[in-house]
Amino acid sequence: MRSPASRSLLKAALWDMDGTIVDTEPYWIEAERALVEAHGGRWSHDQAMQLVGQSLMFSAGLLQDAGVRMERREIVDHLTGHVVSQVRKSVPWRPGARELLDELYNAGVRCALVTMSEAPLAREIVAALPVPYFDFLVTGDTVTHGKPHPEAYLTAVERLQEQDPDLGLHHCVALEDSAPGVAAAVASGVVTVAIPHIVPLPHDPRRATWDTLEGRTVADLEELVAFRHEFPDATFGLDPEPAAAPAAGHARG
Repeated sequence: MRSPASRSLLKAALWDMDGTIVDTEPYWIEAERALVEAHGGRWSHDQAMQLVGQSLMFSAGLLQDAGVRMERREIVDHLTGHVVSQVRKSVPWRPGARELLDELYNAGVRCALVTMSEAPLAREIVAALPVPYFDFLVTGDTVTHGKPHPEAYLTAVERLQEQDPDLGLHHCVALEDSAPGVAAAVASGVVTVAIPHIVPLPHDPRRATWDTLEGRTVADLEELVAFRHEFPDATFGLDPEPAAAPAAGHARG
């Protein structure tokens, strides 16, 4: 049974969007391929995988390298417009994401969206949710450095602290699916959960790994935060179950 002290440690959940809450990667890849081919080039699966979790401006640069003769800003707007149009037809929710969001909301745990997608797409996704789960959005067009730089996560924590000065990095959990996103979250210092999707992630004992959000609960996140609080220098290891973590040792999104 959880003690009141352990319950109070989790104060905020910081959510990646693409690949974590929604599976928009097929929409992005479709838009990238069509744009490159329209400029006489070819877009491979491997090239598309290089863009998963990256900032849109970085991705636009790789598309220019593939032959797209447009300015980076034009490329970003073109791709985002395509994905927004597809999302308006059908939102491809990831398993368990909405259920966990709902449980966090009902438990009084604050949530922030931390995504490298820009505001127009992020607002479409948020508007499709039944409840205003997110206190605010940190989007790719509001930060100077995209993931894997930790700026977006540090910005989210700073905004949370405006309402709760006692909130610290150790009270926050980030949920991410991509290598750049996980790297950004880990570098920020928040407790990080990787839910790999599309691209496998290399092992990193500094974060926990779950196969899916389906069936996951607030209690699971609380266990991770409590573990980090009790053993700040320990690693989560290979086991995705927080209770089994070792007691010692240690963009697009």
